Amino acid sequence: MWLNLKNTVKKFCNDRDWEQFHNPKDLTIGISTEANELLSLFRFKNEKEMKEILDNPKKREDVEDETADIFFFLLRFAQLYNIDLSGALERKMEKNNKKYSVEKFMGSNKKYSDLK
Repeated sequence: MWLNLKNTVKKFCNDRDWEQFHNPKDLTIGISTEANELLSLFRFKNEKEMKEILDNPKKREDVEDETADIFFFLLRFAQLYNIDLSGALERKMEKNNKKYSVEKFMGSNKKYSDLK
């Protein structure tokens, strides 16, 4: 799955000669910028308003577009710098399982370093 998605992004960027702009810093800025655009859709919204956004087809499409933009930059970063997203996620989840044991963190939103 990842390979097909990475290839789609690669072709899109190659067709536009964008590799010259896609260094680690600028791709990371792109991820952050797009994440903040997603965040801005929910800023200052209460639970009811957030649900209304997600239930409204046009507003939901805006959320999906921003989510896709984040995913695009992440895939491009992984594609250019040979990051195995599946392997990286599996490794990170193993680390998280150690940091956030079910016994200590069930129902808790604390950071592992805050729980001693």
